[in-house]
Amino acid sequence: MNATILSPTFSIAAVERETRLSKDVLRVWERRYGFPQPVRDANGERCYPGEQVERLRLMKRLMDQGHRPGALAAMAHGELAALAAPQRAADEEGQTSAIAHLLETIRARDPAVFRHALRQSLARQGLERFVEQTMAPLTTAVGECWEDGSFDVFDEHFYTESAQQQLRQAIADLPGARQGPRILMTTVPGEAHGLGILMAQALFSLEGANCISLGLETPLLDIARAASAYGAGVVALSFSAAYPRRQVAPVLSQLRQALPPEVELWAGGAGVARLDGVAGVRLLPTLDAGRQALAAVKS
Repeated sequence: MNATILSPTFSIAAVERETRLSKDVLRVWERRYGFPQPVRDANGERCYPGEQVERLRLMKRLMDQGHRPGALAAMAHGELAALAAPQRAADEEGQTSAIAHLLETIRARDPAVFRHALRQSLARQGLERFVEQTMAPLTTAVGECWEDGSFDVFDEHFYTESAQQQLRQAIADLPGARQGPRILMTTVPGEAHGLGILMAQALFSLEGANCISLGLETPLLDIARAASAYGAGVVALSFSAAYPRRQVAPVLSQLRQALPPEVELWAGGAGVARLDGVAGVRLLPTLDAGRQALAAVKS
């Protein structure tokens, strides 16, 4: 039986963080345009369904391009997406060119040149965009090159090690103490690919989460013990496409049983993309899904 996966709702503070639209703007739009249309939680506070938050994101993106909010508020989600499509296509074209350049530097097998190119991308984009627009698609592209034989195994290993070093340093350089939810992050035994969980750690840390990394391949009972020892409210795992798909749901179910019910269990990465659902587990097949899950916990 498939588990029921509920769409998250967001407090007005969480929507402000997610969309970069102020609380005052959201309230004005609610009165003036009839959108957004929040519901009330058990305490009578405004909360916003996930689909409204996504529509607000689109509206903010289009406003940044010069469109007027009144006209945008009257449009359906599909109309907003179509209006944003040309700019998205241009962004994707530039991103594709940048990824192709980075792939060529890996093929050239000049470590200094590739690492310099990574540092330049990070400096130019900032950590959030670097993870989403460079690391995520580049990791997919490197995997495809390995599969089609254009990269050797050692090329893939070199890329992974270089990318992990860059991300760890960037996370360490983030300023200030993070007082948000405690998230225990690791992979399960047999999952030796750690780049996905590191990308998630970077984004969660940017959002103020207190991320506690156990590294890779932590035994399940040790994950449960560590969650208790560190007072974690969330355990986050990553599964790559290389992890046996048939094992993902049983492993998650076993860990879910070992964790206290109040501790959330999140599973992300390409390895969960085609799962129908696992009871008591929030599946996060994309980085954006992870951001939404964190916003819901913080709200």
